[in-house]
Amino acid sequence: MKTIYKYPLEINDQQTVNLPSSARLLTVQVQNGVPCLWALVDTADRESPRLIQMFGTGHPSETAGVYIATFQFGPLLFHVFEN
Repeated sequence: MKTIYKYPLEINDQQTVNLPSSARLLTVQVQNGVPCLWALVDTADRESPRLIQMFGTGHPSETAGVYIATFQFGPLLFHVFEN
């Protein structure tokens, strides 16, 4: 069954998030002070690790993969990619 799920994220250069294999990453926004990733998932799929990267504005981003979203966290802006 397809459902939209939310996955809390840490403010880190990179992290692994376990998502159903066919998950479509929709956006990242801050909810109640926590950055969260929303994804359209098929709950019947097996989970697999996905590498999520965050880059601050002006920081090197040579390894950036597929763009997901940009979000503001306090005075900082982060640009989120899946690699």
